[in-house]
Amino acid sequence: MAKQPPKGGSAWSAADVALLRKLAAGNTPTRVIGIKLGRSEASIYSKAAELGISLKPTNQSPYNRKL
Repeated sequence: MAKQPPKGGSAWSAADVALLRKLAAGNTPTRVIGIKLGRSEASIYSKAAELGISLKPTNQSPYNRKL
């Protein structure tokens, strides 16, 4: 079984939510956000969806086109 992250199962603090918003706005990969917050990747996706935060990268060209 996988090891549980340090903050796994604990409530989200206002500071955690603020950092999630900041990192998501900066196009930080979800796995890196999870490591910085001490939470699983699934919990990052779940909380972002709950708060309406987009984790979709904004710097990617559609259809893998080179511009």
